[in-house]
Amino acid sequence: MVRERVAEDVYVFTSDLYAQVNAGAVIGPEWSILIDTLAYPEETLEIRDFLENRLGSPVRYLINTHYHSDHTLGNHWFPNALILSHGLCRELLDTRGRESLEQVKRQNRDLKDLDLVLPEMTFDEGGLGIRVGRRTLRLIHLPGHSPDGIGVLIIEDRVLFSGDIMMPIPYLVDGNYEVMVESLKRIPRMKLENLVQGHGEVVLRGEIPSAVRRNIKYLNTLRKEVRQANRRVDWMAYLNGVGIESCGKSRILLGGLAEQLHKRNLLSLFKHWYPEKAASYDD
Repeated sequence: MVRERVAEDVYVFTSDLYAQVNAGAVIGPEWSILIDTLAYPEETLEIRDFLENRLGSPVRYLINTHYHSDHTLGNHWFPNALILSHGLCRELLDTRGRESLEQVKRQNRDLKDLDLVLPEMTFDEGGLGIRVGRRTLRLIHLPGHSPDGIGVLIIEDRVLFSGDIMMPIPYLVDGNYEVMVESLKRIPRMKLENLVQGHGEVVLRGEIPSAVRRNIKYLNTLRKEVRQANRRVDWMAYLNGVGIESCGKSRILLGGLAEQLHKRNLLSLFKHWYPEKAASYDD
């Protein structure tokens, strides 16, 4: 796990084990707030040890930016923390999240005793604010990667933990194209100093507008390619020929996972926009 300080008493923790997933922490005078966890217990426990033993700052609140397991499995390791999320996150974690956890347990016996822990405090409309020391955290609904996605804005430092709405390559399989674009357009208007993506490197102030534009351009290119595929008899063959680099993204992003995510994006969009044609191919 890599640890980075992005502002005074604000840390980012990046996984070495899975897809460069990020978690974060805001340290107060007596306790801390944790934003997401990491996918593997050993890395999440390393975060807990750093905060609670090395810094002497117990985690009072744990924020889930969305329900996906690589961000929420670590809820289990913070029994004394109050977990916060969007209302949809609790619903999805209680349904799809349980199914996902069972799959993870079958694949990794080390997780067989892991329990699913649901958020206890949720919000639906507007946002939610929390104070830690002299800092104010604002929880903002940013759907698109998933319907429950939120960002956490540290107002005084202008640092946004975006969840997975912002990644080195947008990922749409559980999301919505139009909603994602609208959420992305909101980010530059926040006048940020640092943007902590759900995965990958921290984006600095001067790079944030261009990073957002590149992601929107990638999504627009996907839309164009999916529409072209719909005009072909063998639409699947066409999609298989659409490489990630021709859409403006590098195949080496996220430790080499980018190409796989890109292929899933194309197929997901096609099935969403042309379900009848996609169903006939499956038949």
